[in-house]
Order: sequence, then structure tokens, then C-alpha cells
Amino acid sequence: MSQLFSPIALGNLELENRIVIAPMCQYSADEGEATSWHTVHLGHLALSGAALLILEATAVNPVGHISPQDLGLWDDRTEQALAVVVDTVKKHSPIALGIQLAHAGRKASTQPPWSGGGAIAAEKGGWETVAPSALAYDDASPAPRALSLDEIAALIDDFVTAARRAQRIGFNLIELHAAHGYLLHQFLSPLTNQREDRYGGSLENRMRLTLEVFQALRQALPLTMAVGVHISASDWVDGGWDEAQSGALGQALKAAGCDYIHVSSGGPGYQVPFARRIRQETGLTTFAVGMITEPEQAIIANGDADAIALARGALYDPRWPWHAAAKLGAQVQGQKQYWRCEPHEVKGLFRRT
Repeated sequence: MSQLFSPIALGNLELENRIVIAPMCQYSADEGEATSWHTVHLGHLALSGAALLILEATAVNPVGHISPQDLGLWDDRTEQALAVVVDTVKKHSPIALGIQLAHAGRKASTQPPWSGGGAIAAEKGGWETVAPSALAYDDASPAPRALSLDEIAALIDDFVTAARRAQRIGFNLIELHAAHGYLLHQFLSPLTNQREDRYGGSLENRMRLTLEVFQALRQALPLTMAVGVHISASDWVDGGWDEAQSGALGQALKAAGCDYIHVSSGGPGYQVPFARRIRQETGLTTFAVGMITEPEQAIIANGDADAIALARGALYDPRWPWHAAAKLGAQVQGQKQYWRCEPHEVKGLFRRT
């Protein structure tokens, strides 16, 4: 059997293969509420044959969503809307479901990509953004307000409350978003964190918030739920967040009971060397992501990572796991309604359970 299709455990969560559908923002929510688009979109991906589907970055409070159309999980209204989607997906697919909890920080209050992605002016519905320090994202964006210590404590509570809502509606996994220049990454990076209190300065201080949020989530959730963290391995700027600091964070997360680390970047297989180093240094179960397009990329067999996470590739080809299994001589879950589509040359592709 191909190692890509061998089982893996994330803490107490057992997965039948090592293909993960990574979070991908859809910018299709209605004031934080999931819509019928999410049902259709996630339904496609839930029938893909992957073992785990992680929902898009989901804001833990209204200030933290990237755009007005971002998914949220901050009150009963947003919880109920998402529960409808989750119930429908679970009715038709055995796939494990995760959700990425996030706060955009200074990258909030922006338009969706197809509307330009720029900052929204206050008179057009924009809102005040927050960050570790009052440093604007770019020349076209207003400076955020630096969070107070009381606001940081409240933010940790927001993450915990959202995680409990996710547990209540049936998610199997929580992924903490500390990547891509969003709020927790802003605290990690010395480029965006110029605080002089216990959350700024040294690496230990800059890691503090990510670790405190993770620890609060882990304590609030049952051990049957997996909890992992998504990081960017490098800022690609001198003096910024880098590979060595990512390794230190990974070691601290491992000590705190983290079930896996999801390592990001771009280019064909571009993130894989970072994932390999962090995996080797920390012993954490590691997801590699970054334009992984072909099943023949021997990322798992080479020991570079424990699982692969597909994002844009899964949007382009929602049946990527089917095609990978066919190439590698493996089997995937296939709903009975699709059994008839099995090509003649790959009979036995679908596991009939």
C-alpha cells in the first residue's frame, strides 16, 4: 500500500489516509453565517476521498474577520448556521471535519480578492483593526490599534468560546491559525510586534500568545478532539520570523501537547524542506502544504512530512485523492452512488463499506 494511503493518528483522532484538504477562504458568508455556498463547496470536498477536511479561517469575533464576507463562529446565530452545513456534510460523508479558528488582526477590514482585496474605508463599512503594535499593513491601510492586556485576555476567551461551539456542532479537530501574517503571526514576528510588555521583545515573549491560546484550547476540549497549529515557516525578510524560530515554536507546542503542526509556504513542494526540518527537530506530526500537485511526490515516503495538505489543488481537482489512489494502486472511500464510475483499469478503487 502507498504510504500516502496508510492510516495516521492526530492525537486520538484516527484517519484512514494522509491526505488533508487545507483551509481555503471562500468570502461567501453572510455577516459571519455560513450559507448554501458552504454546503455545496464543502460537500464536493467531503466526497473527495481525503481523510480530513479543514474549514476555512473562521473568525472568533467580528473584529477578527478578514472581510465582511468571512465565516465566523462568535455567537448562537453563526453557530446555528454552521451547524446546518456540518450536519448535511456528515450525513453523506464519513470524512473527519476540522475548523481553523482565526483572527486577522491588522489584515482585517478588507475587500474579498475579486473586489481588489484592499482596505475598506470607514465610510464604506470598514472597522478599526487591532494588532500587537500600531503598525499599518501597508501604505494604503490605516494603522491598527495595539491590543491592551485586558483585550488579549478577552481574545483568548474568544478562541475558547469558538472552539467549544465547534465541538458542540460536531467538529473533530481544531486548527489554530498562526500563519500568513494574521494576528497570532503578527505577535510571533519581530517585524510586526514591537511591544515592550510580556508579549513582545524576546522570542519567548513573542510566542507567548500563540502558546497561551493553544493551551487554553487544549484544556477546554476533550482529548477526543485533535488540536493543531498552522504556521508560516518564514517571513522571507531579514530580521523577521524564520525557520529557527519556527522550530523553537514547534518544540514548545510539542511540550504543550500539540497534536500536529501545519507548515505553509508556496511553489511546487516549496514548503517541504521547512516541514522536514520542523518534523525532525520537534517530533511533531507535520503537514506539508504548498503546491503539492502530483501523488508521485514522495513527501511521506522520504520522511519529509506525515501528511500532505491540498488547497488550490483540491479546488481545481476535488477528486485528487481518487486519482492519486488510482495511480498508486490504493483504495479510497467512495459513496455507493459513485461506484459505477470506477474506470475499468482500476477496478477495486473504491472501498465498499
